[in-house]
Amino acid sequence: MRLFADINVVCGKDSVRISWRISPQLVPYAARLFLGSCMPSRLKVMPDGEGEAQFNYQLADCKFKKLIKGKRIIYQNELTYRPQAKPKPAAFVYPIECIYKRPEVWVPQFMNPGSGVSDGRGGLVFHMALLNASTNVIPLGSFMPLWAAVDQKSHQPLLLLMEECVAATTPVLQPGSHVYPIISNKGCLLESKKANAMFLPRYHSSAIILYLQSFKLGLGEEIYIHCKLVAWDPEVLDESKKACHYVKESGRWELLDDPFQSNLCSCCDSTCTSRSKRGVEGGIGSCATETSSRLPSLLTFNRVEHQLCMILIILRVTAVNVIVQ
Repeated sequence: MRLFADINVVCGKDSVRISWRISPQLVPYAARLFLGSCMPSRLKVMPDGEGEAQFNYQLADCKFKKLIKGKRIIYQNELTYRPQAKPKPAAFVYPIECIYKRPEVWVPQFMNPGSGVSDGRGGLVFHMALLNASTNVIPLGSFMPLWAAVDQKSHQPLLLLMEECVAATTPVLQPGSHVYPIISNKGCLLESKKANAMFLPRYHSSAIILYLQSFKLGLGEEIYIHCKLVAWDPEVLDESKKACHYVKESGRWELLDDPFQSNLCSCCDSTCTSRSKRGVEGGIGSCATETSSRLPSLLTFNRVEHQLCMILIILRVTAVNVIVQ
């Protein structure tokens, strides 16, 4: 297994950009890759199945160590793969170092009060894609990873949730549309109990991957996946803001982001009540869409909303059933 190759580091003025190419076997475990204390900013899946974990961070983040040696300022950190949580040791460690020339007039940090801004308002950009890169033709019964993300930019940390997802035979939902629920009840992955589906471990709070087995819906070959995404406060989870899937081995619902709080998923077999929408102003409105030429199944939506944004987006996925059972 090619695990520890193709690491590229670019040091900026006060930031660092790192790309780490990983094997197809490691893609589902990208949440165990770290730059210091930070998870990947983004995960790209290549046509050959390999992944590219990207880390784009300021040198003030991720617990970089700052050293002053003569006329140089050195920032040090480590890129690690941790298949098990701390205190278990990392399976792989790669040193990261950015070296800069010290300014002629340099003031030690403890003498410079400085300032900082954390902006919780502004526009949010949501993405959704089918992670098989070059095609959206899916054989019946095979698995398809559906990826969704919200751009963090300068926002306070955001947690992306799939509140509702349905499959339909039409690109536009109508009152009489034939729909098949995949996620409902405020984030309960129904398909994980009825068939084979799950949420993969997160590589970042602002992204989520739904691992779904393709199925036949109606008489047609085309299936359209309609999802409602919510960007939320990662510290405020409740029955109305959650990501839950059913684990058949244990026979219980499990909370993706904290299995110890899986009691929030107990309502998935009944009715999960709505709570007050902290940080959301207004309801769901129309979205301006922009298609991408790189992935046939990618749609990008941009909407300006105060505080944390709730938005309805549509991912059109064509599934061709080549194996009929």
